Parts: sequence; structure tokens; C-alpha cells
Amino acid sequence: MSSYDTALAADPEVASLIGQELNRQQTTLQLIASENFTSPAVLAASGSVLTNKYSEGYPGRRYYGGNQIIDEVEDLARTRATDLFGAEHANVQPHAGANANLAAYQALLEPGATILAMRLDHGGHLTHGSPASIVSKFWRFVSYGVTPESHDEANPGEVIDFDQVAHLAKTEKPALIVAGSTAYARVIDPRPFREIADSVGALFMFDAAHPAGLIAGGAHPSPVGIADVVTLTTHKTLRGPRGGAILCGRELAKKIDSAVFPGLQGGPLEHVIAAKAVAFAEAAKPEFRQYAAQIVVNAAALADALDGQGFRLVSGGTDNHMLLVDLRPFDADLTGKEAQEVLDRAGITCNRNTIPDDPRSPFLTSGLRLGTAAETTAGMGVAEMQVVADLIVRTLEARTDEGEIAAVRSEVGALCAAFPPYPDLVA
Repeated sequence: MSSYDTALAADPEVASLIGQELNRQQTTLQLIASENFTSPAVLAASGSVLTNKYSEGYPGRRYYGGNQIIDEVEDLARTRATDLFGAEHANVQPHAGANANLAAYQALLEPGATILAMRLDHGGHLTHGSPASIVSKFWRFVSYGVTPESHDEANPGEVIDFDQVAHLAKTEKPALIVAGSTAYARVIDPRPFREIADSVGALFMFDAAHPAGLIAGGAHPSPVGIADVVTLTTHKTLRGPRGGAILCGRELAKKIDSAVFPGLQGGPLEHVIAAKAVAFAEAAKPEFRQYAAQIVVNAAALADALDGQGFRLVSGGTDNHMLLVDLRPFDADLTGKEAQEVLDRAGITCNRNTIPDDPRSPFLTSGLRLGTAAETTAGMGVAEMQVVADLIVRTLEARTDEGEIAAVRSEVGALCAAFPPYPDLVA
């Protein structure tokens, strides 16, 4: 028995819950676009004794003693991040992507300044201007969206409307323009945003929370060196621990660091920062480039398979790790909420999502968001994406037939057994 197992045995209630969650992850399909399976090395660092150390401040400038080794850990993470992304400076302390975005706004803007960012119902994130987010209490947000849906197969629409971005930038004079999304299935080119920002004297921030791993793996263009600030999460396509990071040039380093600490956060989570360092090193390996490319190939394969089954793909397809599925052509009465719930019962984990100009509420939605990063990590390829699509279709077609749902659940279990993310862990 390992020391980890021994420690868990002291609390059988928590041990049981962890075991149940491991079993869920091992035996069901994980298709949530913001999730992935970390490596055992990342898991080990996250659960290390580094969690014991309080280390307010930054390497060489801490408010507590005993941080000599912690300083080396954080410096290693910062160096690996800057090397991986080609940035001049990295702050690896943000606890999450939302914290990273809030810190970037605080560093770059005065209260009340105008920010131009993506509409939530067109794919933007809560921190891009939702009234429910704290960001809207301090800054004024103006939103751009995507072009209308088109029935032209060569140009299906629902891509970022750069004419609208340029028009709003000219009329609203934002202090900051934000690129990035949480539910947009296409490549986001940073260059048009830079040109528009420069034309109105605005700063430019790229929220790379979702494509960070694709950028690191060379599957998507990098905004580093184009945007003034790049924020990201480490737990989506980057395949690291849950957390965030900020990249910028040397001229903004002090402002960014001060905004994170003491501006927003107290002591950093150095065990998570160590796990980020592990993930940055893993993402720098040649095999990670192959992984990033396979994520995109798998997403395209899943999109093609569903497209042939009567669903509509928002924007006509995908260039990244996710796809947005409009359920209405498949079944006009089927909501995203109902689809998510029945798929969960069948062992297929995904999330409901609004589609552009969705007539339904964000609680119900007309769409689903599906992602391929996690199951690509588990080893699935194009052939498995066809199987996954068939299982999704069967579940939704027979959503009131518990016998068929149980049959799908059994087949999902068999598929997952062939691709366990943690073959050496026992629930």
C-alpha cells in the first residue's frame, strides 16, 4: 500500500468518494471541452507536501521565511511557461482562468473603462462581460458577436464578425479589446484584433483558456507577441492541473504581478504551481505536438459523424477541440438540458450550451458543447469518434427507453475499458 493509499485509508468516507469519482472517469466518456486527464506526475505534484508552505509574494520577495525551495519551484514554472510559449514574462499564480482575466483587467485598466469582448450567447466567457460576474461591476463591457448563420456550405457563417468588431471599436473607443471564447469552434486569429486595437489606440488581450494546449502544440496560431497580454488555463487542452497563468512582455510584468498579488490573491498554491511546471515540461515534448494535432483531427471526425446524423454544427464544423451542436434539426423539442441529462445516464458526459441567438434560456439551451481533449488523452482516435457519435445518436433517439439507455451505458463501459486514462489506479 502506498503512503497515499495509507493516508486515504484514515478517512474511508473521503477515500470512497475519490474512488467513486475515479470509477466514473474510467468508465464513462468525458466530452466536456474544459476538461482533460492530467498525467500521474501532475497528480503527484498536486498532492505533494508543497501544499504546506505559505508563500505570499514572489521568488526572492516573500513575506514569510523558509521559501528557498518554493522559490525554485515557482521560478521553474515561470521559466518553463515562458520557454513553452515564447513569452518574456509569466505569472503562474492565478488560481483559475477567471482570476487571470480579472487580474489582467485590473493591471491594464482604470475603473469604468470600456472593454470590447465577445457576447456570451455567441461563445464568450462570463469574465467577458456577464452581469453576473464581478468584472461588470468595475468595467463597462461592449459585446461583439458572430456573423449570421448562412445556408451556403462554402461559407456557413457564425464566425467572428470582424466588421462588427472594427465598427464597435471605432464608435465605442474601448481601452481594451479581448479575443477568446468558451464556446467557439473555430481558430481565432489574433492579427485582425491587433490591427483593430491599434487603429483605435486600445490594448489587446487574448484569452487562451481553451486553446492554450493547441497553441503550445503548434496546432493553433500563437497570440504571444501579438497581444499585450495572454491569459490561459492550465487544465483544458494544456492537460495540467486546474489553474491559470498570464503571459506578457517585460514592460507589463510588474503591473500584472502586482494585480495578482497583492491585488487579488493571497498566498499562492505552490503544490499546484509545481504541477503547472510539470505540465509545461510535458507540453514541450514532441509527442505533445502529435497529441494537439490529434485533438483537432478527432473533433473534426466527431463533427462529421454527427453532421451525417441530422444535427447542425454551429459554424459548419470545427477547427479546434470542441464542437457546438444545434439539436433542433435533429429534434425540435429536444433541449440541451434534456440531452445532457439523458446522455449522463448513458455514461456520456457533456454540457448543454447556448447556440448563437438561441431562442431558449441558458438553463435549457438548444445546443450541446462537445470536446475531444480528454478522450484523445485516453488514446481514442478517429474510429472511436464514429462509435461515440453513434452512441450519442442512439441515446437521444431512445431517450425515454431506459432499456436502450442501459444498453448504451454498457457499450460505453466496454469502450472506456479499452482506453482507461489511469490504468494503474484502482478505484
